[in-house]
Amino acid sequence: MADMYCSDSPENQGSEVITYNVTDAVATATIDDPERRNPLSIETMGELTDAMRRAGVDDDVRVIVLTGAGDRAFSAGGDLSGGFVDSPLPDHQSRAVLADLFRSMRTNPKPIIGRINGVALGGGFGVAAACDITIASENARFGTPEINLGLWPMMISTVLLPLAPRKKLLEMMLIGKVIDATEAQELGIVTLVVPSDGLDAAVGEIVDQLRGKSPAALALGKSSFYAMEGMDFDTALDHLHIGLTAVSFTEDATEGVQAFLEKRKPNWRGR
Repeated sequence: MADMYCSDSPENQGSEVITYNVTDAVATATIDDPERRNPLSIETMGELTDAMRRAGVDDDVRVIVLTGAGDRAFSAGGDLSGGFVDSPLPDHQSRAVLADLFRSMRTNPKPIIGRINGVALGGGFGVAAACDITIASENARFGTPEINLGLWPMMISTVLLPLAPRKKLLEMMLIGKVIDATEAQELGIVTLVVPSDGLDAAVGEIVDQLRGKSPAALALGKSSFYAMEGMDFDTALDHLHIGLTAVSFTEDATEGVQAFLEKRKPNWRGR
């Protein structure tokens, strides 16, 4: 499970490398170690998981933006100097933090936008792909270099396999290929590619659109969308049939229909 370990940066001496702030209903979590290309240590991923959970239960938050500091990297992976292969079995449980992060993103009721400002490798690639909407600078690069270290991108496979064609993805993993943002978009991993100087504007546009939607419908819709991923056709239809009834019970649905009939802007309550 080498997903976290793709950077040869010196080991991080401090644990607080995630900055978190909420402004205008948007929670922004930033991996804030740009000099070292924002590596994902176990401590950093734990803090990032906490930030996702914090935003998920905050009624004042409607949208989450996840990014990296600086203009070189979203995240180049984790710290190889941290002794990953020194005690593989004793450290086995601690590596579950990446799985916890992916679960916290998948089950988060708020839409998560990935603002990908530079390289995203290994675990960083997986986190970028795990965002609900991934907007990348044209300078961004994505890759799975683990094989070059005698390792394999294990846990991020769960995130990437539903998005990218199997043979293309396997080729990346087998040869440690790094691709540009345009190819990542063509593979279905990136939602939108924009010039580097237009990244914030593109993210802001999507944020504004999401802030104008029903929080209740977004939460129930996101949950239903991911839940049907492993279902067969009939099971998915049954699940979504129940989901439609559930969303119809919300106050936001009543308000949305009424606002439409009255030709006015809805006043969402998030319930």
